[in-house]
Amino acid sequence: MEKLKERWGIDSNWAVVAIFMVFAINGSFAAWVAKPVTELLGLSSETMNPFIYYPLRILLIFPIYQITLPILGWVFGQFKFFWAFEKKFLSRLGLGFLFKQDY
Repeated sequence: MEKLKERWGIDSNWAVVAIFMVFAINGSFAAWVAKPVTELLGLSSETMNPFIYYPLRILLIFPIYQITLPILGWVFGQFKFFWAFEKKFLSRLGLGFLFKQDY
């Protein structure tokens, strides 16, 4: 756990536990929210080919996860960590233009 605290720049064991909890809760939450959204859009695994439905659902889960991650991080007192995580992750995906560059 000491290596994680050093790598992530955090001080307490509570922060590590909170970060793990946020990742776990947010993943389940994003998948849970995606179901009613897919139904709202008229997408269903019964009416669509599974090879089309599930990739579409995963593509829908991705932005939900990215939006809710810093929000849930804020609830657990780890907004600074998750905001930096989001900026780094989205920059690696080529979406760094969304954030103001500090020079």
